[in-house]
Order: sequence, then C-alpha cells, then structure tokens
Amino acid sequence: MSRAIIATLWLAWAVIWLVAAGGAKTTRRRETLRSQALHRLPLLIAAVLVFWRRPLPPPLMERFLPATPMVAALGVVMVAAGLGFAVWARWYLGANWSGTVTVKVRHELIRTGPYRCVRHPIYTGLLLAIAGSALVLGEWRDAVAFGFALLALIVKSRVEERWMDETFPEYQAYRQETAALVPFIY
Repeated sequence: MSRAIIATLWLAWAVIWLVAAGGAKTTRRRETLRSQALHRLPLLIAAVLVFWRRPLPPPLMERFLPATPMVAALGVVMVAAGLGFAVWARWYLGANWSGTVTVKVRHELIRTGPYRCVRHPIYTGLLLAIAGSALVLGEWRDAVAFGFALLALIVKSRVEERWMDETFPEYQAYRQETAALVPFIY
C-alpha cells in the first residue's frame, strides 16, 4: 500500500512539475551540456535505482530496514512533505525557474517563502522525498540512490551558487544568512 502511495505522490509531482514548466522568463545564460551531464547522470542513476525494480546484484536488493508499518508511514510522510516543499519552492520561483542552471533576463533573487529557510529548497524537498522513498522501499539500492541524488544536487547547487554570486551583489550576504540544503546545518 505504501509503495502505491509514494508512486502516486511522485506521479502527481511530475504532472505538477510539467504543467508549471511553462511561462518561464527568457534565458540569458545556460550551463553547458557537460555541466548538465555532471549532475544529470548521477540523478538518472538514482532514479533508475529507485524506480526500476528489476533484479540487481543481491547485496543491492537486501533490506537495510525492516518493513514495518511505522517505517512505511514515516517514509510516506517524508515523500509527501518533501515533494510539497519542492512544489512550494517552485511556485515561489515563478518565472525565474529552470530545469537547468540558468540566468534569466530580469532574473530576481528570491529570498522569501521556502528560500528564507534554505537557498535550494527544491533540492531539499527532493532529497527528503528520495529519503522517504528509500525508507518505504527499504533496499540498499534505495540508500545508494539517495547518495547519487545527494551528489547530483550538491554538484548542481555549486554551479548555481557560483552563478548567483556573479549575478547578484547581495548573494554573498544571503549565503552567510541562509543554509544551502538543511536549515541551520548546511
């Protein structure tokens, strides 16, 4: 049951994401394909590990957590909260959003809403949702997938950080005041 719920949550998130993708501002600067590959490839590996439930080498298919109702409930809550946080952040970005690292024409630095808590709330939400999925699915492949997703989003966030620093004089102060991914920690 919990697997069906998280699958439905991820599907709903994907539909919302696709619908919200329209209406973005014109791009002034976009990251190179090589730069995109450095974070998209690990994210693709993470997605395959989580969603492609075909047999893998036995150690990756072993459970790292017991399949209890409490673990499943916690995982479902984490997925819902994470995806909800990502959608809230996407809504707050509005026309400044892009699936790749970009600087838009008339780009604005958003520091309100979820961006008051962390500089990369979409990534925070996705990581929480992937961690919740890993709890529900409970196999080592899911824990490894979380590691790949974390790597991908840290790589992507570092490119974004550099570009925002170059674009907005006030970004350095924002970096000092607001955590990157985990409130009050990192």
